[in-house]
Amino acid sequence: MTITDILARERVLPDLKGSTKAEVLEELAMMLDGDVAGVGVPAIVDVLRERERLNSTAIGDGIAIPHGRVSNIDDVVAGFARSASGVDFDSVDRRPTHLFFVLLAPDDAAALHLKALARISRLLKDRDFRGRLVALDTRDALFDAILAEDAKF
Repeated sequence: MTITDILARERVLPDLKGSTKAEVLEELAMMLDGDVAGVGVPAIVDVLRERERLNSTAIGDGIAIPHGRVSNIDDVVAGFARSASGVDFDSVDRRPTHLFFVLLAPDDAAALHLKALARISRLLKDRDFRGRLVALDTRDALFDAILAEDAKF
C-alpha cells in the first residue's frame, strides 16, 4: 500500500480553519464526505470523536492521525490537512499539532487500517519532511511533496 492508493489531491487541505479539536475533526470529516458515500459528515465526526475519546491521535512532533473504521465504505480513504498556526489536539508532547492525516477504513479491514497507519507514520518520521509540509501552503505543493516522499519507500 502506498499513500497514493488512499490519498487524492482533492483531499489535501492546505489551511485548516479550525482552532479547536472539535472544529478540526468537523473540517476533516467534511473533506472526506464526498469520498465515503452513504456515511455523511455527522457519522464521520462521530467515528473520529469516539477514537479521540479513547486516546488522542496526536502523536507528537506536530502530527495527528485521526482515524476510525466505518461499515459503509469499501476502501481505505485518507485526507491530509495542514494548520500553519497549530491546534491544541491533546498531543502527547503538549505542543501544537500542525499536520493531520485523517484515515477511514472499512469496519472489516483491520489489517489494511493498520497498514495505512504504519505507512503514514513512516512517512512522517522525517523531521525535514515535516518541516517542508508545515512550510508549504498550496494543495498542489503539499500533495506533490507527499507523493515524492512516499516514493522513497
